[in-house]
Amino acid sequence: MQHLPSGTIPPHLPRPSRSGTFPGDSLTFTGRSNPFPGRSGTFPGRSRTLASLLTAAAATAGLLMTALVPGAQAADNPYERGPAPTNASVEASRGSYATSQTSVSSLSVTGFGGGTIHYPTSTADGTFGAVVISPGFTAYESSIAWLGPRLASQGFVVFTIDTNTTLDQPDSRGRQLLAALDYLTQRSSVRTRVDASRLGVMGHSMGGGGSLEAAKSRTSLKAAIPLTGWNTDKTWPELRTPTLVVGADGDTVAPVATHSEPFYASLPGSLDKAYLELRGASHFTPNSSNTTIAKYSISWLKRFIDNDTRYEQFLCPLPQPSLTIAEYRGNCPHTA
Repeated sequence: MQHLPSGTIPPHLPRPSRSGTFPGDSLTFTGRSNPFPGRSGTFPGRSRTLASLLTAAAATAGLLMTALVPGAQAADNPYERGPAPTNASVEASRGSYATSQTSVSSLSVTGFGGGTIHYPTSTADGTFGAVVISPGFTAYESSIAWLGPRLASQGFVVFTIDTNTTLDQPDSRGRQLLAALDYLTQRSSVRTRVDASRLGVMGHSMGGGGSLEAAKSRTSLKAAIPLTGWNTDKTWPELRTPTLVVGADGDTVAPVATHSEPFYASLPGSLDKAYLELRGASHFTPNSSNTTIAKYSISWLKRFIDNDTRYEQFLCPLPQPSLTIAEYRGNCPHTA
């Protein structure tokens, strides 16, 4: 069990009222006519017919090219990985990629405590985005290990790490997340499989607080997901990384009223951000396999690390309260 030092757990404050609307954008398209006026010695009816035939032929050729050339539509986004998602695919215990793993000894690295790298076995799709995940206070890598293969099988390189000591505070865990990312992209045995320009961070409890610290320090990160995060710093107006804050309605270690909610509320209004509060959950819910955490983490990482708008459907319109979701806030549509 994970416990905080005596005197460091803030009291559970009354929950603030919540309100707000999230307007969407609309697009309007206009067209222009281009008639073919008749002239002496010409046949306007035939001119219009010829133009129509040419237009139809061009459209048909375009459809044929899309159908015959593999990945013709996906070519607009070179970072898309895997088949078109469905609700079943993002909730599944495994994605479409077979995965492998390699252990990293703490003796072979500096700046963090080693861990396990999970990655898609195939290299046919090129490189992948990557995410590093930190455990919480007094906890080990094993507490967040389930996320490794689950996320990797969706098309990511995932590094679940141990920290230098189990007592490390959030700011230290933030630095260790960044050190692990540097190792992963520069020195690890799978570095050629990683796109170093598409990286993210996650963490549980103080590791979640560490993910905010990492995103604050390295604004080039594409995604951050603190899971029932804990940090003495409650405000994060400096963040420029799309952030999904995950809280739990029954959390008594890092109550949402004094942690996850102020974290989310302090993020810039212009930032792509969301707040997911788990229903019937505790501070330790992220320590075991959880479909709701996986579904929205996968969707967030895909949307912002891979820029894969196919996953926008799971994030916008905003998910509604359900048996597993107490509340979901966010800004739609996303801008990144």
